[in-house]
Amino acid sequence: MNKSEVLARLKAEKVIALIRADRSGSLLDCARALSAGGLNCIELTMTTPGALELCARVARELPQVLLGLGTVLDAETVRRGVAAGAKFIVTPCVRPDVIAACRIAGVPVLGGALTPTEIYHSWELGVDVVKIFPAEFYGPAYLKSIKAPFPQIELMPTGGVTPETVGEFLKNGAFATAAGSALVSPAALKAGDWAAITARARQFVAAANQT
Repeated sequence: MNKSEVLARLKAEKVIALIRADRSGSLLDCARALSAGGLNCIELTMTTPGALELCARVARELPQVLLGLGTVLDAETVRRGVAAGAKFIVTPCVRPDVIAACRIAGVPVLGGALTPTEIYHSWELGVDVVKIFPAEFYGPAYLKSIKAPFPQIELMPTGGVTPETVGEFLKNGAFATAAGSALVSPAALKAGDWAAITARARQFVAAANQT
């Protein structure tokens, strides 16, 4: 799958499921539960112990999943993540070396930014999509305001994305959205309540597809 195909799939699926945990033991089951609920674009964060090894397992065992690696802060992690099977890279902030490494590797980079200056700077550096983070403090209307002067910049809100807000984010110009604890609750993850995570994924899919 080439870069344009990955971006097209992210846009079509509308919701990226963000998995962050303090242990890696059950995250493969979590990925399966999300996939069963219709969410097959998944971001595993580097803050999870063993993230690179888990990335390789998901890529190998769940071929239907479009897997990304998140919270990437340096070029070496880009290289290791892509080697492990990551199809896209996500940062929480403006990281020029990460953006450059992704361009060399030919993988999409979703670069974190918040202010208009950060957003445009990221775009100039070559991000494919600007991850608006943390989006919960400004809400869907912020995307509409940013798109007015920057219609060419693709935006992905992260933080504050719920079944109640995902439609508004998309209507206000989001390329796609990313949901973390509102989708994969820490309690459900810790308890291994995969049925609850699958049900929550279905709620997100239904809400996103109403737009």
